[in-house]
Amino acid sequence: MEHVLHVASIASAICRSLGLDTEMAWAIGMGHDLGHTPFGHVGERIISKMSEERGLGKFEHEVNSLRVVDFLSNNGNGLNLTYAVRDGIVCHNGESLRMRIRPTGVVRDLDSVTEREGLVPATFEGAVVRFSDSIAYLGRDWEDASRLGILKGHELPEIVTERLGASNSSIINTLVNDIISGASEDGIGFSPEIFEAVEAFSEFNYRYIYRSEILNGYTRYFTRLLHLIADYLEDLYQSYHLDENGYMAEHNMLAAGFYNHAQQMYPKYMEHEGSDKRMIMDYIAGMTDNFCLDCANEILKPDHLNEEIEHSATGRWFDAI
Repeated sequence: MEHVLHVASIASAICRSLGLDTEMAWAIGMGHDLGHTPFGHVGERIISKMSEERGLGKFEHEVNSLRVVDFLSNNGNGLNLTYAVRDGIVCHNGESLRMRIRPTGVVRDLDSVTEREGLVPATFEGAVVRFSDSIAYLGRDWEDASRLGILKGHELPEIVTERLGASNSSIINTLVNDIISGASEDGIGFSPEIFEAVEAFSEFNYRYIYRSEILNGYTRYFTRLLHLIADYLEDLYQSYHLDENGYMAEHNMLAAGFYNHAQQMYPKYMEHEGSDKRMIMDYIAGMTDNFCLDCANEILKPDHLNEEIEHSATGRWFDAI
């Protein structure tokens, strides 16, 4: 949530300085990560592999963000957003660093987009959000990792501190001003000197944060956890489909919550896609970290094992009664 607000505010500030549409930039920024999975990019890679194993194709959060706003939100009715906002959301891939982007100005069929590779925003606002995504996470991830002690013994490269700054706030200030000063009708982007430092910064983060032994140790744990939930829900759905009694017999809130979700969304899936094969993976991909951990706990040791489920349903379990 903090990252999303950060991206939206940075993008709006840049657009305001350039005379672009700040409201469009804010909307794209607010929606750009709605398709993220539990456990961040680690969870995304795990869910992508699980999706491919189930014949659903690879999972990418940018494409899923578009799916969320077009279909999954608002109880399967979508949000009825403009083309420009939808395009900016699906093209926001800030992890793929580019020195400069020239918006295409082309309207494409977004319903046919299945992967982020090669996508370029149609609007200047979309391009600004894409750069703002990078600006928002580079310094903040480094700052968080430093506080957590992940970077002990590793200092930022000299090129980063000299050209960008030695604090997250100064880094953001440098990058935002560079984007503003270099913008033209030919596109949005970084100057060559700044981009060289950005690439060095990104390489540093990948080497010492994202691929660190401390964080990689969680991959196996998250893999087991996500497989546990998926296998459990698939078994329930295959056994009971939309039979409420079967789910309630489980005496746990995950089963009750998923039943409530399935009976509400099944008609929407059949109307929108003619199939319900993506429903379980969509459900898991839409979880927060804490909700996902709660779901695993409900499978293994339900909080409400000895209570009547209708007396213990709560809002976070979709008011499942």
